[in-house]
Amino acid sequence: MKKAFSLALAVVLSVTLPEHSLAQSTDWVEYVNPLIGTDSKPSLSNGNTYPAIALPWGMNFWMPQTGKMGDGWAYTYAADKIRGFKQTHQPSPWMNDYGQFSIMPITGKQRIDENERASWYSHKAEIAKPYYYSVYLADHDVTTEITPTERASYFRFTFPKTDSSFVVVDAFDKGSYVKILPKEQKIIGYTTRNSGGVPANFKNYFIISFNKPFTSAQTWSDKLVRNDLESQSAHSGAIIGFKTAKGEQIQARVASSFISFEQAERNLGEIGADSFDTIRQKAKGAWNKELGRIQAEGGTLAQMQTFYSCLYRSLLFPRKFYELDAAKKVVHYSPYNGQVLPGYMFTDTGFWDTFRSMFPFLNLMYPSLNVQMQEGLANAYKEGGWLPEWASPGLRNTMIGSNSASVIADAYLKGGRGYDITTLYEAVLKNSEKEGPMDAVGRRGATYYNELGYVPYDVKINENAARTLEYAYDDFAIYQLAKALKRPQNEIDRFAKRCQNYRNLFDPATGLMRGKNKDGSFQSPFNPFKWGDAFTEGNSWHYTWSVFHDVQGLVSLMGGRQKFIAKLDSVFTLPPVYDESYYGSVIHEIREMQIANMGQYAHGNQPIQHMIYLYNYAGEPWKTQYWLREVMNRLYLPTPDGYCGDEDNGQTSAWYVFTAMGFYPVCPATDQYVIGAPLFKKVSLKLENGKQLVINAANNSAQNRYITTLQVNGKSHTKNWLSHRELMNGAVLNFTMSATPNPQRGTKTEDFPYSFSTEIRK
Repeated sequence: MKKAFSLALAVVLSVTLPEHSLAQSTDWVEYVNPLIGTDSKPSLSNGNTYPAIALPWGMNFWMPQTGKMGDGWAYTYAADKIRGFKQTHQPSPWMNDYGQFSIMPITGKQRIDENERASWYSHKAEIAKPYYYSVYLADHDVTTEITPTERASYFRFTFPKTDSSFVVVDAFDKGSYVKILPKEQKIIGYTTRNSGGVPANFKNYFIISFNKPFTSAQTWSDKLVRNDLESQSAHSGAIIGFKTAKGEQIQARVASSFISFEQAERNLGEIGADSFDTIRQKAKGAWNKELGRIQAEGGTLAQMQTFYSCLYRSLLFPRKFYELDAAKKVVHYSPYNGQVLPGYMFTDTGFWDTFRSMFPFLNLMYPSLNVQMQEGLANAYKEGGWLPEWASPGLRNTMIGSNSASVIADAYLKGGRGYDITTLYEAVLKNSEKEGPMDAVGRRGATYYNELGYVPYDVKINENAARTLEYAYDDFAIYQLAKALKRPQNEIDRFAKRCQNYRNLFDPATGLMRGKNKDGSFQSPFNPFKWGDAFTEGNSWHYTWSVFHDVQGLVSLMGGRQKFIAKLDSVFTLPPVYDESYYGSVIHEIREMQIANMGQYAHGNQPIQHMIYLYNYAGEPWKTQYWLREVMNRLYLPTPDGYCGDEDNGQTSAWYVFTAMGFYPVCPATDQYVIGAPLFKKVSLKLENGKQLVINAANNSAQNRYITTLQVNGKSHTKNWLSHRELMNGAVLNFTMSATPNPQRGTKTEDFPYSFSTEIRK
């Protein structure tokens, strides 16, 4: 291997580790490795993550910055220099950042340029925890430590003996401001650098308070150091000096606000008079509280580390984008209209990814938090006129679908109350009828879809087949919500009909979904291995399964259960061939499928992540059990290259969390989770309502991956699904596992999970 992993990381590379019980410990956060997924680059994602030093759903994250200013790959494991420590709000490198500035300690000569001030570092002298980060900067002989609160952070710099210790503050380019207040031992400023999705008045106001007087203080503009204490320019910064003794620690308390300098000062109050070590302990406690709500036992150390690291990633986004005013009332700067308004706001999530398992996970474990998120969505609609399908922090023009319908319907149908569902329903109705101000808002091709039952291939609307399939599922979600809200019957019937539009793209000749022209003919020529074109970041073999709400309807279209099973099997037996001509080059998602050695199964991207669970709908659940274990074993590792594609704001992580527990929400906006097979011998969930869900699989092992029997609350359970309502009432699931499949369990039609076609026939 080219890279030298740290000793702590190298331990987890063994796949023959003994089973490891967490029952003796409550230090769940110590199993988390924030460096998982950081060994990534644009051409190949092993996660495209960065070590987020933050509290769960915190407004501000911090990270060591190895990449150049403006580079979305701001921290990569292969890098060997750190340029600064950056406040970040980046959801992914593809979306890039906003509200960003950096702090960098240096010694010797004053150096403000990011390349000149950069220092060599080693992972051997780096500690990365969700609640704490430490690294030794070799060129400056300085150790930097960071610990977070929700909107503030505490820095501790350990300097050598020198009269030339400095801290460089970089407010970044594209318009910034700094002011040094020597008497107060503070630096204030703002940064405007962003990647879109912000109003014209967007600023992130920051305040940095030091515990020691400055021996020198200067600002700089566009790389030119000045003797002024204030700078407003395209690229502003500050550099302050100290005389330090050997081992002297200089501390900096940092906070920011999207509202004002006064609010930034208020946010700094999250630290108050607490010491660095006290804040670190509080941050650690906050993580242990949330991670400890799911307690896993009886896996290998590597499995435990992977599980809790995925759980950590599942608790970061969507981030809080609200603050507490002087009266401790919730307020937010609106990324939609630029005003400061009352109420909740959350951001940095793309529903195309996260509707699948990330938001269902919140409905299971954090329903009251998701109620706040639903209020935030209602506020976003009121302030911007549209639901944000990808928010960062406001509307961003990327990805497809109107999957906000799924997020909204699933929350309400699973018991969410106390927010403005009337406004949210109005918003999803608007989405179903109109195109938005950009391609990714509303429904591109809505008129075609509503009139023809599909978005045509030949009307210059890209990714048309994918749009059709996702709109059909979203219409099912609206249908479910309309029934729950007792809307007029003709409205309910409209969406019941539209949710069947997936049928219009099924090609009997190939048994796959295929783009269709306006005149009703299928696109020709048709290559099912062609990525993009009619589909989104995938091909027909990936998107054909995007009928979450009516798998039995898809089974029928394919000619019955045996042909359906054979088609599922083909995904794994086909070679990983591809046609990249639509993109003009091999995109990273293609490469990630190719190197995974699982045929056409492309787990590194979202469209196919539910597909393995579909064997449950056709009477061969043991194949689900086999392939899920293969994916968990082969495609998830607690290492820097531990993901098999973009982690994507908790979605790919939540898939693992659900799957390791033994069930998965194939169709959000229903009450069901489809059963897979548990990974651990025991998992205990502390539900928010005070109830407990316990999942036992005492004889689980690497060999025993198949379910022989399942008992729910002491009663035999032959169905291939579990009820959300039943789980929320508290339950004990007892799985008996075996090294061989049980071909009698879960084979009857009455054991299959929900499908719309089955409901209609009743």
